[in-house]
Amino acid sequence: MTTPVLQARGLVKRYGHVTALDGADFDLMPGEVLAVIGDNGAGKSSLIKALTGAMQPDSGELLLDGERLRFRDPLEARRHGIETVYQDLAVAASLDISTNMFLGREVRRPGFLGSVLRMLDKRRMREESAEHMAALKIGLPSLAVPVESLSGGQRQGVAVARAVAWASRVVVMDEPTAALGVKESGQVLDMIRRVRDRGLPVVLISHNMPHVFEIADRIHVQRLGRRVAQLTPADHSMAEVVAIMTGALTVSDGKAVVTDRNAADAIGLT
Repeated sequence: MTTPVLQARGLVKRYGHVTALDGADFDLMPGEVLAVIGDNGAGKSSLIKALTGAMQPDSGELLLDGERLRFRDPLEARRHGIETVYQDLAVAASLDISTNMFLGREVRRPGFLGSVLRMLDKRRMREESAEHMAALKIGLPSLAVPVESLSGGQRQGVAVARAVAWASRVVVMDEPTAALGVKESGQVLDMIRRVRDRGLPVVLISHNMPHVFEIADRIHVQRLGRRVAQLTPADHSMAEVVAIMTGALTVSDGKAVVTDRNAADAIGLT
């Protein structure tokens, strides 16, 4: 069997009397887009924080390419090739595109100018940024313009290109189409496909079910702090997936079974 790129087993995280993760499991396979869905309070954010080093679970284990690891912070996860595109994008709006691409990873000029005077190699950063943008087919008027002058979709493109430029194992995208229009959302979904086509698996956190069904190869359903199902869009309808997410249905032997008839009746599944 193919070894998952990123795994979690039995993750537990408690905040006082609140259990955010209750033995959560996770499997991301090579070259796939895995959508993570769940209702508010399902533990999606805590799961992603544990996978990306933003939070340390109380117990359980993480495995990257089969190797057991424990990330102390997001920088350590980044050093292992896991990059995250946050919902707020984490871009410096007043800086230009190439500077944002190399934010925190600035390239210095060779020799005395870089080592002693600490001058940046802006030309190299612009050239490499242009290559990454071209690879993802992100059309921008100029790399010298500040990010704040870009549209929402273009800003998302900068954040995605930056993550892909530095990721070697996994790209995590948190609600990448939130607050975008139809056209810009379509452009972001196309970018996600191109990331997958380059061989990088993508974890997509989203509340937008049409987008999930359009782009995801598999769906991880999170409920009450744990994974309750792994589904494929080809085998389940959108209504079934929403019902599983809310507890109206459960999955047994690969089939959806009614657990809350009133809730299932309300969405027309019975």
